[in-house]
Parts: sequence; C-alpha cells; structure tokens
Amino acid sequence: MEEVQHYIEKNKERFLDELLDLLKIPSISADSKYKGDVAKTAEAVKEHLLNAGAKTAKIFSTKGHPIVYGERIVGEKLPTVLVYGHYDVQPPDPLELWESPPFEPVIKKTKTHPDGAIFARGSCDDKGQLFMHIKALESMDRTGEIPCNLKFIFEGEEEVGSNNLEAFCEEHKDLLSCDVVLISDTSIISNETPSITTGLRGLSYVEVEVTGPSKDLHSGVYGGAVANPINVLTSMIAALHDENKRITIPGFYDDVIELSEKEREAMNQAPYSEEAYKADLKVDDLMGEKGYTTIERTSIRPTLDVNGIWGGYIGEGAKTVLPAKAFAKISMRLVPNQDPEKITRLFTGHFKQMAPASVKVKVTPHHGGKPAVTPTDSPEYQAAAEAMEETFGKKPIPARGGGSIPIVSLFEDILGVKTVLMGFGLDSDDIHSPNEHYGVFNFFQGIRTIPYFYENYARIKKQ
Repeated sequence: MEEVQHYIEKNKERFLDELLDLLKIPSISADSKYKGDVAKTAEAVKEHLLNAGAKTAKIFSTKGHPIVYGERIVGEKLPTVLVYGHYDVQPPDPLELWESPPFEPVIKKTKTHPDGAIFARGSCDDKGQLFMHIKALESMDRTGEIPCNLKFIFEGEEEVGSNNLEAFCEEHKDLLSCDVVLISDTSIISNETPSITTGLRGLSYVEVEVTGPSKDLHSGVYGGAVANPINVLTSMIAALHDENKRITIPGFYDDVIELSEKEREAMNQAPYSEEAYKADLKVDDLMGEKGYTTIERTSIRPTLDVNGIWGGYIGEGAKTVLPAKAFAKISMRLVPNQDPEKITRLFTGHFKQMAPASVKVKVTPHHGGKPAVTPTDSPEYQAAAEAMEETFGKKPIPARGGGSIPIVSLFEDILGVKTVLMGFGLDSDDIHSPNEHYGVFNFFQGIRTIPYFYENYARIKKQ
C-alpha cells in the first residue's frame, strides 16, 4: 500500500478540486425542480467512476431518480465488495442561516477542523464520503494495487427514502452479488478517537393533517366556539410524551430490546463531555428519556420528534385567523426489534383515537426503515478495524449510531450479506443543517483507509 499512499499524497489538490466541482451541483432529490441537477450529478458520478478505473459504469433509470452502477473485477477467486453511497442531498433551507451559499463550496478552518473543512450541502452527507471511494479506486488502479473485486451502487433517492432501491436490488441480484457491503455514510467519535458504527436506528416517518372548519374563520367572531386545528394539533403532539419523556403510544415499547447493564456500561466508556456537548449546541441543558445517558438516548432508545409544523397565517404582520387546517411531520427513530410498519400502525391508530370530535385527522405514512445491528466478530469488521488502526494509529471503538440507513437491512434481506459502516464524518458536521461541512483531514483519511480495508479483507478471506 506504500505506492497507493504516495499516489494519494501526490494528487490531494486535484482530488479536492474535483470534489468541490461535484458539490456545486444542487442534487436535491426532495424537490422536483432539481430533477435535472440530480440527473446531471448521476452523469458526473458515472464519469468519475470510469476515470478512476471502473471497467464498467452505467446509469439505470428508475421511477424516480437514477442509480449509478460501476464495477472493477480483478479475479474470479477474490472476494467482492459492494460499495454503496448516495449522491442526492437534503434541501438547504433555511438559506438565511448559511454563512456561505450551500452550493458554492468554500474551505474554512474551524476549532474542530484546524486543517480546514469543506462547507457545502452534501460535503459530508454523502458526496464527500462517496467520493472517497472513487478516489481510493483511482489510487489503487494507478498503482496496480486492487486486492478485491469492487462493485459500486450510488443512488439518488436516499434522502427521500430510497423508494426505488429495493425493486432495483430484487431485479439485479446477480449484478449486485457480493461478499460484503461497504458504506461510508456515518461518523467517527472524533478525529482523535476513531470508531466503527455497529448499529443504526430504524425509522417511521409520517405526516399528520388536522382539519377543523371548512374554511379559515375570523378568530374574534368564532374563537372560543370552534376548535382551532393548530391548538388541537399541538395539544395532541404534547400528549405523545409523558413527564419522563417516554412515548405514550400503547405498545410502542413492546418489541424494544433492552441492553444489559454490562452492555450499557461499555457503551458509556466512549469519550464524552456533557459540557462540551452543550457548548457545541449552545444549549443550557439537555432533555430526554429519564434513566438514560445522552449516549444511550441517541443510540439504543427509540424517539419521537416533530420535524415540521405549520398552519394558519405566517406572513408579515398580523391576520386574526382561525385556520381550517394544521399539519405536522413526525419521525420516530426505532431500535431492534421494532418494526417500522407496526410502529406506523400503532401511531396512526393512537393519534386518530386521541383526537376530539371537533376535528378530523389524517395520517399519511412516508418512508421508513428497519433498525440494524452489525457483528463485531466478522472478517469484515476485523478488516475495517485493522484499516482504521493503520491510518489513525489506534484501534477504533465499536459504536451505535442514532441515525437511520434503511438499506442496511435491505441488503441483508435481498443479497444475504452483512454491511460494514466505515464512515469518517463527525456528528458536529451539521449534516441536514445549515453550514454542513466535512473536514479536509477526514476526506483524505477516508481515501487513505479504504485501500487498507480491501487489502485486509482479501487477506483474511484467504486464510
């Protein structure tokens, strides 16, 4: 791997420039007006794969945004790694909170990233991490050091639920056949403390609509006599948690697997400062389910959060209106063994049942996904751990993540293989928020580490 590492060092400036160009394309999958930009990004990713050394790369159309597939097969007897990533990004709103335009990437030094961080939407989630794999391929290709067969699947709908990925995987099982899936869409504890994500929460995402009168009404004439949908909705949402911040939906916790005291104690050995955590978020106190630490609340406990709420008049000035409708988007993060479809049914039934007769309630399910836990005693995990130890100089800590990547369980169900979650972002990189950024150190550390994973995996599988 010495020549690979030398090639990376020699080409760092170009690698970074190419990533900045990719980040300039607003591949926002949630907004139909950016459909052309999403397609343009898919084309760019395909070309980057071919230029990096993929012998085949093509774009597959779906009912939504396209999927990019590429491969480099180097030997029939060698193990095959399928690399997954997504090139679509979250909407950048609210734009006024960005310190620089979201699709005009800039590099600025920060306290966390003294070597500089790339500020742009998608820099960490997931274009920057996806691009590490392409540049790792190039570095191995140019130096003749490719120890595994490599396949790549990069989708454009992860941020809207990967609605067409399951059908694609079912239809192309043979094309995607592999020994393991490798994903870089997660974080490490810090640049001084590497970690490998060994668990992810699942997701149930719904939109609720509360309807009162047939039209907006004068709040002076009708206020106090007709139910205000916003008032009703906020009261219903407040009732979804009790005084201990436990979710009140009947049956919600029935399938939750409780970790042992020993497992919880081991989790809480990870480096963590509550004061630093609060200072970074600029909050005076933390809040969550009683009886659990922050590390536990954000990884092994289920949650219910309002992601958006609206209704009535929100324009400039005042308008004394009693609105006809109120809306909210609600996400529930799930833990093993919670089933997203079951949780969605439980939520829907409970939310409708708790509504007063003065309003009507509609619940619309959106995307969801199953929670996942990956083993730490597998050849795949060993290969990743050794790779990180090689580049960071210390063994990574196994850690459960709080986010959701539904395709992990999908790949296991359809392809019958496990996933290694070897990401290089930081939780403080503001993914999904204004001023998303990704450390320059982290970007190059990923490119350096990935080839070691392939080398280790090929060696371990051969033993």
